[in-house]
Amino acid sequence: MYYLRLARGYRGLDLGRWLLTTGAAAVVAAFLLRSVGRALSDPAGASFPRLLWCLPPLAAVAWFAATAARALPAQRPERIAGLTAAGAGPVRIRLLIAGEIALACALGGAATLLLFLVLRNDIAGPSLAADLGMGIPLPAAAPVTLLALLPLVAGTAAAGAVRFPDTLPGRTGEPDPTAFAPLRLALPIGLTLIGLALELYGLRPGAAQDGRPIDLPAGLGATGTAVLIGWSFTALGIALLTAPLLALAGRLLALGRPAPLRLLAGRGLTAQARGLGTPLAVLALALALVLTAARHWTSPSGTAEPLPVIEGILIVGCATAAVTARLLELRAARGPVTDGLLRLGTPPGLLAGAVALRTVAAGTVLLLTGGLTAVLATAALT
Repeated sequence: MYYLRLARGYRGLDLGRWLLTTGAAAVVAAFLLRSVGRALSDPAGASFPRLLWCLPPLAAVAWFAATAARALPAQRPERIAGLTAAGAGPVRIRLLIAGEIALACALGGAATLLLFLVLRNDIAGPSLAADLGMGIPLPAAAPVTLLALLPLVAGTAAAGAVRFPDTLPGRTGEPDPTAFAPLRLALPIGLTLIGLALELYGLRPGAAQDGRPIDLPAGLGATGTAVLIGWSFTALGIALLTAPLLALAGRLLALGRPAPLRLLAGRGLTAQARGLGTPLAVLALALALVLTAARHWTSPSGTAEPLPVIEGILIVGCATAAVTARLLELRAARGPVTDGLLRLGTPPGLLAGAVALRTVAAGTVLLLTGGLTAVLATAALT
């Protein structure tokens, strides 16, 4: 009953978040049910690798659910204030937010299951017969167990993402002042340098004869062990460097004696670097992988498979939605500062210009990290 009353008070942003969660969960449910259908059609086939292919989109949906749940207290403080006034504590508020996310995922999975059962009723064509397991009895426990993972994983991620200080009105987590200390930069820089050294070692002349190459899935070709490990280290190091690079870009904007536009943009980007670092790093990595795979598949020697393409699009979509949710969260958190500046007589055009300058600086960092990751991934493929 609470969620029905909650839905009556949905605004456009809440409805969009709910529909995105439901749609993403429906697509992941389709992947899970396809693995069930394939297992029924070919019991001796590789069922476990098919389930492993479902893990990346499942993780992407869970991460988007966590980001959306974390942004909810900042976007709708009146809802949190009402729940607190009604006697709900931090634990109950976390459970209510997690229940909302889990309900959206359950509805998406149920819609896909209904479509799956309808198509199995001799409606789908021969091209989908193997994916649906047509003509073979469907054990009820298999799809129900797999689809129960969706609300369970997404709800758990959402509950764990909302921190206790964020659930109380007017209280947001303060950024760690030592987030960009030199010691914390040692790990990503070290990973990047080690990864570059390993990849260069694996790409040296004559390296192909040192060992058996690794065949990559989804028709991505083959690569060496040192190259694959080196690229993984480099991609992780670059991802961890995204937040410090954003903070560095903000400090560079405010360097010297900046004008008000550069000062507002630089200070704002420096303050938001920690919150934007993780979603932008995931988005850059996902875009780099999708673009690298697309480039390989479109080459004359490449072979495209539809499932990884759809999964890549879903992961990029979840990453983009997570970045949007984090931006809305940061915008809501900076609302009192913006209102104070407007009351002091700051021109609205100046604030809009600062936002545009911050966007350009963050986009430059994203192009740098994503482009470097894509270039190294392209070099690793043979």
